[in-house]
Amino acid sequence: MIERGRHVLLLTIHIKEKMMNGKRIAVVAIIAILAIGFVWFMFNGADMRRGTTNPGAGVYPGKIKAGHLVALDMAPLFVAKEAGYFKEEGLDLDTVFFSNPGDNNAALTGGSIQFSTNPFTLPYLAANSGIPMRIISSAGGLGVMEVVIQGNYSVENMDQLVKWVKANPGKKLRVGTLKGDTLDMILYKAFKDVGLSYDNFEMVWFNDLLAMVQSFQTKQIDILSHIKPYTTDLVVNFGAKRLTDNSAVWGEGTPNCTVAVMEDFLEKYPVTVKGYLRALHRGFQLIVDEPEKAVELLSKGNYYKVDSKVLLYAFKNQPKKVVLKPNVEGMMIAINDMAKQNYIKRPDQDIIRTSLLDEVEKSFNK
Repeated sequence: MIERGRHVLLLTIHIKEKMMNGKRIAVVAIIAILAIGFVWFMFNGADMRRGTTNPGAGVYPGKIKAGHLVALDMAPLFVAKEAGYFKEEGLDLDTVFFSNPGDNNAALTGGSIQFSTNPFTLPYLAANSGIPMRIISSAGGLGVMEVVIQGNYSVENMDQLVKWVKANPGKKLRVGTLKGDTLDMILYKAFKDVGLSYDNFEMVWFNDLLAMVQSFQTKQIDILSHIKPYTTDLVVNFGAKRLTDNSAVWGEGTPNCTVAVMEDFLEKYPVTVKGYLRALHRGFQLIVDEPEKAVELLSKGNYYKVDSKVLLYAFKNQPKKVVLKPNVEGMMIAINDMAKQNYIKRPDQDIIRTSLLDEVEKSFNK
């Protein structure tokens, strides 16, 4: 238990350092936050993981907490909750919002949540700190990540961006992203593919997803890598132009976010994990089949801070298929790029575990 507590502290410090781009938060505040988290874990985290019933039954006792951010590919989780699919699987589930992926990651490590829906880069950051996180599924959605540019620029795609950069050597466009995140890695690869790099731009590093959107809306940044439905709102209501997305950069099926659990949870509670994945699959299928109903369900929880018409537009413009099996090849392109940028020491190959997802998907395909 002492060792796992040490991992919580190390992971929190590691993620904060990467996401804040070297900026230092007040030392007293850091110590207070980490101390509180450490004390909570020492007295509660291990007991939560052990449970109180026979672990051989494969069922996690008590309430399940699922950490998440605000991307469109998290909609299957939200729809499944509002539609009662988790209850039908016997899971008493609450969703827990995080504005920062690093905090989501640390909560999973510490045991305050059991499932984490987070950018797929985060479990790799954890693994490089000795944390045994396992990816069990994609979150749900295709082409959810997008790179957009302000509409006042005569730029419609990445090739035209190259021409603009070359024609304006004295000006650097301000680019907003989240360091060490998939939003960082999509830019890195998209720029590299057309012969550009971060040196061609003024990079603005954020640690809050909604603050990024607001900065683009107020024209403080010129280019933004973000996620639907927020990029959808920027295109529909703020005149932004879409330059590329994660399907184009890494290949179809490469996720923005994945669902992760701790290795010991996966081993002890496979029945609970399969129930979670079944509910997630059903939530995804409902979005594909009945987007209007999905939007109506989501209005109950106020999950997205965009107009319901924008959310419906985003759903209707998604590919009409359920894909929860992650494109590992595409993911590894991003993970290898993380190693090149020294975010991680090595691209760990032993993180993705989709055998339970395979069982679940077979039951839906019968």
